[in-house]
Amino acid sequence: MSTAWLVTGSSRGIGLELVRQIAADASNVVFATCRNPSSATKLKTVSEEAKGKVHIVQLDASDVASIKAAAATVTKTLGSQGLNYVINNAAGQSSTDVPSTLEVDSFLADMKLNVAGPAIVAQNLMPLLERAAAAGGRKPVVCNMSSGMGSIAMDLGARMVSYSITKSSINMLTYKQAKESPNVIWIAQDPGWVKTDMGGPGAQLEVDFSASSILKVLTTVTEKDSGSFRRYNGDVIPY
Repeated sequence: MSTAWLVTGSSRGIGLELVRQIAADASNVVFATCRNPSSATKLKTVSEEAKGKVHIVQLDASDVASIKAAAATVTKTLGSQGLNYVINNAAGQSSTDVPSTLEVDSFLADMKLNVAGPAIVAQNLMPLLERAAAAGGRKPVVCNMSSGMGSIAMDLGARMVSYSITKSSINMLTYKQAKESPNVIWIAQDPGWVKTDMGGPGAQLEVDFSASSILKVLTTVTEKDSGSFRRYNGDVIPY
């Protein structure tokens, strides 16, 4: 039986590279979700090259109806099989604000996409995760993509306040999910400063290195790691 993965926000950047690397293993099947599949040309190419191992599914992480529809599609496709890994990668950054320039609408939009979205995705995929857990073997894993900007202890200053608050919130969500659902391993993970559209060309890490590092962590974490906040290399980050 294949190992089943789902990755949100997979039309570009880290999400796209995660799908590419997951699909390179013939034992995997991956549900690659994105807001607009019709325009996801790079993802379509990855899917074609994977020869049936990549299923592109429409999912807008800021739209509850879209999330529910995607979960139904994945459930139908998997049949009696469960879902082994979920990577909540979809996220946005509407502003580079500081506290004195925070605007309500952009802040709430970021909270909806970056925090409520992953929470609702997990809610709707829980039956598939529980099915995988019941099958025995390794517990299923959910990764909520976070950022070092979400750490208070790292003392990164006043910049990017809206984005930083959403990432602090996703860390807390991960902790709460781990407490409520111990049959699943929940991890908040910082992918590092990566050369993507969001990270910019001056970032420190290449996309393929970040993605491979993330996958190494997710395939080796254990029950004792559930609820923790990790760097791309697996190191614990202080909240």
